[in-house]
Amino acid sequence: MLSYVGRRVGISLVQLVGLALMAFILIHLAPGNEVRTMLGSRATPAQVRAVSNSLGLNRPLVTQFFTFIGHLLTVHFGQSFTFNQSISSLISERALPSAALIGYGTLVALVLGVPLAITGALRAGKPLDHGIRIFTTVSFAMPTFWSGLVLALIFALKLHWLPVSGYTGGFVGIVRSLTLPAIALGLSLLAVVVRTLRSSVRQVLSTEYVEAAQARGFSTPRVLAKHVVRNAIMPTVTVLAVNVGFLIGGTVVLEQVFQIPGLGSLLFQAVEQRDYPLVETLAVLSGGVVVLLNLLADLLQAVVDPRVRLGAQGG
Repeated sequence: MLSYVGRRVGISLVQLVGLALMAFILIHLAPGNEVRTMLGSRATPAQVRAVSNSLGLNRPLVTQFFTFIGHLLTVHFGQSFTFNQSISSLISERALPSAALIGYGTLVALVLGVPLAITGALRAGKPLDHGIRIFTTVSFAMPTFWSGLVLALIFALKLHWLPVSGYTGGFVGIVRSLTLPAIALGLSLLAVVVRTLRSSVRQVLSTEYVEAAQARGFSTPRVLAKHVVRNAIMPTVTVLAVNVGFLIGGTVVLEQVFQIPGLGSLLFQAVEQRDYPLVETLAVLSGGVVVLLNLLADLLQAVVDPRVRLGAQGG
């Protein structure tokens, strides 16, 4: 088990370094001059050179990259060009709305997806199963910004149940502000949850111990709760961890649509203003969350299913 953990941690570290390198290279390959964007079109060449020197943008790219890595390791992250504020303070101010939106959206996907997946598995091949598959396919194909706008039109503008946009603090305020974007985000993830869990439930239903439990006269809800869902949920957890990157991408769009002051809208502003340090930091942190959750999902699966770590050792 320790060798498997060490191998997975090592792979994750390599992925993080590669992610930092790619984020640094791509932002510096983007056309245009970030200092001129920041100062405006009327800035003189002397002003552009002076600001570039003060920000360290005239130094070699290798030096800038190692400075960037040093900021990441010390969790200082440097200074934002656009906001004239430390990046760490910006992230701490904006992290809660984004984390709450991703968590809320995942909860929506699970609350809707688990019963739909179990129903589809129990009614496999029946009209109800086909209807569930069509519904989840449509929800997956619908862009999050479009579903968010439709939800806002119905529940905010027509029914006046929820706010159209904006964000307020406190538990009640967060729930009210994020319900519509969370539903839009959850619907985009619903197909992944339903199809993965439905397939796993069908496999577990055909196992001998489930058939033995049913032969003993145990009720269907008891069999599902005690034997089926417990053994079928792990692949769904793994798939959810893999799709965290998809959720993070969805928040960038939804935060713009619903005017939520989270990390997604901050990234949009940073890209628009060519704020090198802020874009690089947000890209690495969001990618780091994906890598970390994938690592945790793999380790959890190895604990639950010893065949995973044995297969890794054999490979």
